[in-house]
Amino acid sequence: MFKLGVISDEISQDFERVLQVMSEYGVRHVEPRTVWDKAPQDLSADDVARMKSLLEAYGAVCCSIASPFLKCDLGDGEQYRQHLAILDRCLQLAQELGAPVVRTFVFWRTGPARNVWQQLLDAYEEPVRMAEKAGICLGLENEASTHLATARETAEFCAALNHPLVRAIWDPANEVYAEEGELPFPDAFDRLRPWMVHMHLKDAVRDASTGEVRCVPIGDGGYIDYPGQFRALLEMGYEGVCSLETHWRPTEELDRELLDRPGGQVFSATGEVASRICLEKLRAILEKIGWQDPYSKP
Repeated sequence: MFKLGVISDEISQDFERVLQVMSEYGVRHVEPRTVWDKAPQDLSADDVARMKSLLEAYGAVCCSIASPFLKCDLGDGEQYRQHLAILDRCLQLAQELGAPVVRTFVFWRTGPARNVWQQLLDAYEEPVRMAEKAGICLGLENEASTHLATARETAEFCAALNHPLVRAIWDPANEVYAEEGELPFPDAFDRLRPWMVHMHLKDAVRDASTGEVRCVPIGDGGYIDYPGQFRALLEMGYEGVCSLETHWRPTEELDRELLDRPGGQVFSATGEVASRICLEKLRAILEKIGWQDPYSKP
């Protein structure tokens, strides 16, 4: 049975507040992205000790580190070296917090991934060695602003690397944003299913006339068949985590810069209200399909 989680800064920059809200909704798993206005690689030893203490106090589990690794320019050697340092710190953080996965990307998109495919593969040789040394899985996320924009590209990249510590983080809403994205479920999901280690939950719709994509409360979009998606997870025996990544805000849309580089107080400002609404909607969908919380008492 799969578990529910949240990406921390979709609720608050205050890590304890995140855990308090999670506790109200019976959610045990948390995926730190920015905490106390710091990216994961910038958290101090004191910050990490405080997080560990809070996780223990609230009976919560760190399921993944939402790093920004390789959201940078392909071919820029200095940026690449900086991002290898980011990955190194995030792998350490995963070890310290007991997270099995570090989320990663594959460079800002400049055109078709096939045009730079070998460069992308070569750039992942060192990250794979680092993951082997740390014993932590690299979770490649399909993200429209990067070279792995779609499930198809992400699955092909995982297959090309063919390494047990390189897997995929499936985000159906990101498939909606991708220019060459397919129907998220079942089409895109079926491509990524063999490689999936983790999942992000948000909802999005595309305007038929303008092509503009915007986030909506989970379940409200209609284009992503979330009931069908969750039934498929149950049928395949997926036991990983599905982390709520709300992205929708009740008063005004987040601009594209914040969607591509989420984090910080501006991003989190109205996140708690939005995430509470999405958690209620998410629970209602799961109840209808017969999902049983693996942490609930019999």
